[in-house]
This record gives sequence, structure tokens and C-alpha cells, in this order.
Amino acid sequence: MGATKSALFTREQNELAAMAKAIAHPARIAILQYLVRKNACVCGDLVDELGLAQATTSQHLKELKLAGIIQGSIEGVNVCYCINPEVWNRYRDFFSGFFKKVDLKDGKCC
Repeated sequence: MGATKSALFTREQNELAAMAKAIAHPARIAILQYLVRKNACVCGDLVDELGLAQATTSQHLKELKLAGIIQGSIEGVNVCYCINPEVWNRYRDFFSGFFKKVDLKDGKCC
């Protein structure tokens, strides 16, 4: 979205959209689920876990790292990744606030 169009929306709406875009691929969801499940830095296991090519996995990791949701550190010849807890918690809070409970009368919308 161009800068002129994004100015029509609140900072929170733009930030929520950017967060959604960062995780809007099943491979990225799988990466995040794996990192959360491991609850530790992971080096090299992701390619085997996902079954995707190294270059494809690296591209998805790059997008998640650019969004700040994961962190990477170099250990020898490997780059190890883990969840960035500060950003993770911010995503959780934003999405929890967005997905508020909806109760429709009679359970019908239209």
C-alpha cells in the first residue's frame, strides 16, 4: 500500500496489517510454531523440519527477522534463530485485541 493510502488508517491498523503480512505464509507459521515448540535457539534444523529448500527457508526466515518476530545469532558457521519475546508478546496482544468475542443475536448475521 502506498504511503498516501496508509495515511488513511491509524498507526495501529497499519501495524496490525504489517504483522499479519509478516506471518501470512504457511511456511512462516510452521517456522514460528517450531521455534515456539523448541523454546530455544535453533540452528540448521528448520530445513529438515519444513522440507523446503535451504534458499526458500532462508527467505522466510529473512522476512520474519525483518518483522522483528525472530532473532538470529551467528554461532560458528550456523545462524541460530529464536523467538523475539518482546515482539512476540506485542503480536499476541495486538491480535488478541483484534479478535474480540462476537455474539450475534440468534447466531445469525444476515
